[in-house]
Amino acid sequence: MSTRTAAGTATTIEAVEDMPAIRISRDFAATPAQLVRAHTDPELFVQWVGPDGMVMTIDHWDARTGGSWRYIDRSDEEEYAFRGCFHTVREDRLVQTFTFEGFPDSVALETTTFEDLGEGRTRLHVLSLFDSYASRDGMLSSGMDVGLNAGHRKLDGLLADGAL
Repeated sequence: MSTRTAAGTATTIEAVEDMPAIRISRDFAATPAQLVRAHTDPELFVQWVGPDGMVMTIDHWDARTGGSWRYIDRSDEEEYAFRGCFHTVREDRLVQTFTFEGFPDSVALETTTFEDLGEGRTRLHVLSLFDSYASRDGMLSSGMDVGLNAGHRKLDGLLADGAL
């Protein structure tokens, strides 16, 4: 699936056919360093990740190789908690686990890379490897695309406003 934003940038979300994985890609008007900072600085992260109408609270955040994280998204009616561990934090690559606490036995291993396209543009690549096809398909059917696309629009706004 691919979703086009008002600015014409598409977020591509696709199931990998031969393994229980999801590939995500999107271009941003940003440098790799700006995108790494948006993914590792908790004060920035809470401003863009997740669907509209939710407020994120960071329980803990240690964005370094060997660190861990946990956050909670809340609305008036709902609450969702997520957690994981940072395995690798570099200027061009993040590797972390991702667990939705509503399904604590399903842990994804996510590798995020930042491809410098030049002229202040970067292509974000994410590969999320799940423990089973059922877990992957459950994530795809969860509405993750809504939160991901809303988050990317908010990140575009932060970049345009000079917050990064």
